[in-house]
Amino acid sequence: MIPVLFVLLPDTLLLDLAGPAETFRLANRHLLARKRHAAFELRFVGALPEQTSSVGLALKDIEPLPTPLPPQSWLVLLGQTSEGLKASLSGRNPAWLSTRDWLNQQRAALVREDAQHKLITVCSGAVLAADAGLLTDCRCTTHHELLDRLQTLAPSAEVVNNRVFVVDGPQANIATSAGVTAGIDLALHLIAQTCGEDIAASVAQDMVVYLRRGPRDPELSPLLQHRNHMHPAVHRVQDAVNQNPQHTWTTQELAAAAHVTERHLLRLFTEHASVSPTVYVELIRLEHARRALAGGASVGQAAEAGGFSGDLQLRRAWARHWGGTPADARRGQAA
Repeated sequence: MIPVLFVLLPDTLLLDLAGPAETFRLANRHLLARKRHAAFELRFVGALPEQTSSVGLALKDIEPLPTPLPPQSWLVLLGQTSEGLKASLSGRNPAWLSTRDWLNQQRAALVREDAQHKLITVCSGAVLAADAGLLTDCRCTTHHELLDRLQTLAPSAEVVNNRVFVVDGPQANIATSAGVTAGIDLALHLIAQTCGEDIAASVAQDMVVYLRRGPRDPELSPLLQHRNHMHPAVHRVQDAVNQNPQHTWTTQELAAAAHVTERHLLRLFTEHASVSPTVYVELIRLEHARRALAGGASVGQAAEAGGFSGDLQLRRAWARHWGGTPADARRGQAA
């Protein structure tokens, strides 16, 4: 399991904490439901054993800041209220100073070329990271009101505005996000990378949030496309297809998964997913085939991984949706 360490300070924004924490918790739940191992161990650490959150709720039984960091851990720095941040940056918050010094001690483990840990920030958590010297020469972002402050504290950093989140660092291990709910978007992105996009999609559905990424991030994979809706019957079908893409799905089976008639399922998919059920199945199969090619599989092996009857069916589907051929893509991967 990945130790996910949430670093708590006085006046921590409660949503910055609860949003990502719930996202990781739900990911564990969906992994277990699929008979897979839970991926995330949530821990809460800080310079003080008890602190007060932004809404006045007391946060207790906080673990001490660990030295060294647990192996391959994710360190999550959270935002504070504007009043709390002002006190921290003026030197009137001993917990901030202790945490900053502790982070600076972890600097080599977080920013060296072979770094095995992730640094994740939500909102003004990036300001704390910059104050600890962790964002040198890094592309990063934060809440729009704090961009100038972040640039002042990290003058060599490339501070990016108008982004939901930015991922950079020597091993793409430094991820900074904008205010509040952007922490959920970033958590979903990390879950998709670590556990698979089907798990991220299920979590997003549970949380009733849209799956989104930064405006310049790569286009959504077919495993996430067509899921920015809230219709449970369509999600049931999409979940079933994602979990078993190699199955020869008939329209009757797809309709049965949704508990509706075939005609009604077509209407639902067209309205909510902007694609027909059969086209959706083909796109999912293509993505599994593409991933197999990226992993070094032959075209025939990729066709099998995607549930196609053979090379010819894969080539026709590939040309129909993406243009070119799987062989061209495989040569591009090798190059």
